[in-house]
Amino acid sequence: MTGSKFKDALEGLGGAAFIAIHLLLNPILRRWRDRWGATEAEVNRPLPGDELVHHPKWRYTHAVTIHAPAEKVWPWLGQIGQGRGGLYSYEWLENLAGCDMHNADRIVPEHQLKVGDGVRLGPKGYPLYKVAAIESYRALVLVGADPKTEEVTRVTDPMPTTYTNGNWVFVLKPIDDHTTRLLVRGLLDYAPDNFANTLIWRVMTEPIGFVMERKMLLGIKQRAEAATARHAEAVPA
Repeated sequence: MTGSKFKDALEGLGGAAFIAIHLLLNPILRRWRDRWGATEAEVNRPLPGDELVHHPKWRYTHAVTIHAPAEKVWPWLGQIGQGRGGLYSYEWLENLAGCDMHNADRIVPEHQLKVGDGVRLGPKGYPLYKVAAIESYRALVLVGADPKTEEVTRVTDPMPTTYTNGNWVFVLKPIDDHTTRLLVRGLLDYAPDNFANTLIWRVMTEPIGFVMERKMLLGIKQRAEAATARHAEAVPA
């Protein structure tokens, strides 16, 4: 095993232990998870894409401060997904689950997302999002799609008796010329509201998703800050 693969495996084992802790202490840690890194104002702030999920049963807002301008952060967001730039999370764990994920350490222009593109969490048949809206350097709005049909759930009144409707939204908020807040919000509505769906979404998916997304945000932060530092070194004083 090479040094980089060993490091990935070691990080993955740490991520697995972190997931185990959150599964065991799920109810105790839920409020902390649902607003990790975010201020009260950020939690309550309306974000693009909120309108896509009318009555969410699960809602979270996460945030991280990145010491890089928004234009340096945006391209890393713009290439997320399996078959593109990866998710910058625990690659070893993702591939243990068959996701075939490969995290990029550089910007690949041809991987930049467009409205209507799919953002896959693994090969065909794995969870899938579609790009619903893009505001360059500000917001990337994803909406959940059926992994089999690749169709987005239509919001109707009334909704069908069985459905899953969720979004995944990334928003960049410049603090100054050198600092950016990255906000991430997820909303999920589903039916029926029964024990099985509660077990799937709230007991299992929510804590696992948090650990993977937290690592993702830190991965974006590390890449954007490193790229900004390299650019600063390359520019003559």
